[in-house]
Amino acid sequence: MDSIINVFSSMRIMDVIDIAIVAYVFYKIFMLIRETRAEQLIKGLVVLLVMMKLSEWAKLYVVHFILLNTMTLGLIALIIVFQPELRRALEYIGRNKIFFAKMAEEQEEAFNHTVHELVSSVVSLSREQIGALIVMERQTGLNEIVSTGIKIDAEISSGLLINIFIPNTPLHDGSVIIRKDRILAAGCFLPLSSNQMISKELGTRHRAALGIAEQSDALVIIVSEETGTISVALNGKLSRYLDANTLTSVIKKAYSEEEQPAIMKRRWRLNHELIKKN
Repeated sequence: MDSIINVFSSMRIMDVIDIAIVAYVFYKIFMLIRETRAEQLIKGLVVLLVMMKLSEWAKLYVVHFILLNTMTLGLIALIIVFQPELRRALEYIGRNKIFFAKMAEEQEEAFNHTVHELVSSVVSLSREQIGALIVMERQTGLNEIVSTGIKIDAEISSGLLINIFIPNTPLHDGSVIIRKDRILAAGCFLPLSSNQMISKELGTRHRAALGIAEQSDALVIIVSEETGTISVALNGKLSRYLDANTLTSVIKKAYSEEEQPAIMKRRWRLNHELIKKN
């Protein structure tokens, strides 16, 4: 125990940084070889290393000699057999992905793809006048809402979202919960808004959307089954009559600190005025 305490007491900040760098590099290497044939090879090498140490400890000299030479020759054979994997690893390092989790450009591209799939599905549902209720989680966790539905945990795609809301299916009447780029669950129940000022022409979907928007910072997309109108509930407020471009801008604004063009602000102001009139 004293030796352990001495080790920790003598550690410097640079030692901690050194260990963290090595751990991170090993983690990235593991992620690189995961689910490849190199992963099975690494497991085999670990087994050989353990057996070599055990044979040395048990004084099995012949077995230890064979394993030691096998390891020496095996390292040379690895370079030859796994040349494509090694080249791929070096290319990976050259693109800086081993030191940087994701480049900002790649993150933006992935986010744009997610938004495109989402908006495309909403527009298709609106065109066919198929009711939909999509909740996009932001900072406030929605696990209690997810637990009320059927867990899916799938990547967002336009086809999947459309199929979920097809009429006369088990998940049609519930809501879909989205976290980042994944559909967590479908058929979820949302709390209804108790706001008495909501227009009488709005149905259960809109009241449920406002209910969760009042209790969290989630962005909720609603497609009316009667008219096909696209609406968004955010921060306890409802904006209606959105088109594809407006919906895209609203989603991006909600997930970004960047200011939208002045025309978007005017569109939001117009929508709020329409709601007040109703």
